[in-house]
Amino acid sequence: MKPQRIVILGGTGFVGSILVPRLAADGHNIVLLSRNRQKRRPSAVAPGVTLRSADIYDSAALRPYFSEADTVMNLVGILNERGRDTFQRAHIDLTKTIIDTCRDTGVRRLHQMSSLKAGQGLSRYLKTRGEAEALVKHSGLDWTLYEPSTIFGPGDGLVTRFASLLRLMPVLPLARPKAKMAPVYVGDVAEAIARCVGDTALSLNRTFELYGRETLSLIDIVRRIRDETHPRRAVIPLPDSLGLLQAEVAQWMPGKPFSPDNFRSLRTDSVGKTDGLAMLGIQPQSFTAWLPRLLGKAVRQRRLDDARGMRR
Repeated sequence: MKPQRIVILGGTGFVGSILVPRLAADGHNIVLLSRNRQKRRPSAVAPGVTLRSADIYDSAALRPYFSEADTVMNLVGILNERGRDTFQRAHIDLTKTIIDTCRDTGVRRLHQMSSLKAGQGLSRYLKTRGEAEALVKHSGLDWTLYEPSTIFGPGDGLVTRFASLLRLMPVLPLARPKAKMAPVYVGDVAEAIARCVGDTALSLNRTFELYGRETLSLIDIVRRIRDETHPRRAVIPLPDSLGLLQAEVAQWMPGKPFSPDNFRSLRTDSVGKTDGLAMLGIQPQSFTAWLPRLLGKAVRQRRLDDARGMRR
């Protein structure tokens, strides 16, 4: 495998934190583009990895880095809109800018992160993911698309988020409790991308659905987290009428923990049909097996809280 010069946008996030060291271990030379380099220094500690500040939405700012690249990788994605960071801008407009800049600078190879069920359902998140995919497929570039289900791993937005909510709330009302997903381990997603980077013939102009071995409902997941951390907490399934009301209220809370568009996304089950991990020779990690490890700190905190309560 010949080492490549890879420019990555969105490489300082959750998936990138695992993927970048994996790519560096294969000998690739990597440039991470970030809007705030000072806050992202830990991302550049691996040999062969350079972090640069750039406005990723500005083609002129991207051009000097793309002109020296063999491959461009776009990992940028948002689950909620905030201010200027809209689904249109983050998913569609940025993809257009990347494609145009690749053409201008002669970059042929593009890897694009998307989402399982992109283009389906009622949410703006999924619709704009689908529109971005269409742009990539019709770009004339040599592309690969990745469609993961909900991604889990240390510091994720699934297990970590619900463990925190359960710690704070004695009763957790849950919208869309029967929504199904096949959680996929972040390390498996990173490995899939690394193998596609290393084998163009295998991955050229292909879409890989990336999902785990277990299909679970949202309430099953949350109750498993509850059982590991705060067994006395109650998880109450909400009908859609109340779930949507919860989303309307939660979108105005600090951190925007839930939104109407999140609610609409959950109306489309995140379960795949074509096993992209198997196509790449990857045996998926088990969500159930990982859960105790992901919650180790939360369990210790719960035991500490229980001990403090007994002393009072």
